[in-house]
Amino acid sequence: MRDLTPAELERQDYVDNEIYRLVVALAPKEATIPWNIEMIGDIRDELEAWVVSKLALCGEHAFYPYVSE
Repeated sequence: MRDLTPAELERQDYVDNEIYRLVVALAPKEATIPWNIEMIGDIRDELEAWVVSKLALCGEHAFYPYVSE
């Protein structure tokens, strides 16, 4: 099994960080939003469904790289 490339890891970090930033930006200013990868993953799954399946903008691996087992 191969490892993710540095570019693929960078893409994963980018997607996860942008989702977190969006949640923080949309929350009330006084809210403290902890980093929660479960929350980020749930939101990422919904975004991926839209970007990949419904809008057909790219493939799932391009949206969020992964290694198949």
